[in-house]
Amino acid sequence: MSDPDPTRPGGAAPGPAPAVPSPDVPPLLRLRGISKHFGAVQALYRVDLDLPAGEVTALCGDNGAGKSVLTKTIAGIHAADEGEMYWEGRQVHIRSPRDAAALGIETVYQDLALADNLDIVQNMFLGRERRSRRMFLDEDAMERAATQTMSSLRVTTVRSIRQPVATLSGGQRQAVAVAKAVMWNSRLVMLDEPTAALGVAQTRMVLDLVRRLKDHGLAVMVISHNLNDVFEVADRIAVLHLGRMAAQDRIAAFDRQTVVDFMTTGGSTRDATSAGAGQGRSQA
Repeated sequence: MSDPDPTRPGGAAPGPAPAVPSPDVPPLLRLRGISKHFGAVQALYRVDLDLPAGEVTALCGDNGAGKSVLTKTIAGIHAADEGEMYWEGRQVHIRSPRDAAALGIETVYQDLALADNLDIVQNMFLGRERRSRRMFLDEDAMERAATQTMSSLRVTTVRSIRQPVATLSGGQRQAVAVAKAVMWNSRLVMLDEPTAALGVAQTRMVLDLVRRLKDHGLAVMVISHNLNDVFEVADRIAVLHLGRMAAQDRIAAFDRQTVVDFMTTGGSTRDATSAGAGQGRSQA
């Protein structure tokens, strides 16, 4: 894995100006006809999904809709049974988390996968530690990179970069997990229920962090049941229902009740959504 790019989060300079997606530029990641089954259980049915760079896509759906399976398929934990994936318009095969990481895909799961007994720097470099020429841990270099990453994401509520993770609030822990995900030249970050069980102030902190990821030009996919959060930060919404893509469109094509309709029944007759969105095709 390469070292952090100085023009990206984790580098010496602030991130680039917000990316403005063009209709002529393919999405960073495009899925077409993705299916996945586990024995007799069909978890995904020919799912199409576009994840453009510089935008937040909210993936919504009821429990059992297939959100986790789709996320893990993109992350390389599950291999798709059929379908195609395109990265910047080029077909790719993601067969393992290593394949996903090589492309720049990072996932922050709901449990955050942080070690409470380690400090922030140690968590951010866990399994990717830097070593000096004498093969000792390069603590200074890791501390500088972690500080720069947190600063570029404007995470200012942490008392010390050497603070044990066990002492952090829920919002601060989420910030550390996100910073860890974006350190390594990430281009797509997937966040699984990032505001679950957080208070109002901590939720605000995490939503601001999501906006900053978009402003750095990253593609962001947020898996969330909280429609207030979705309508606050998302540029696009994709709704899964029983393993099928029920709707996918710009945020303006939906209202909250329309999203609920698609989540619970797989369709909606409300005017807030264009007819084509119900077929799971992007209207962007």
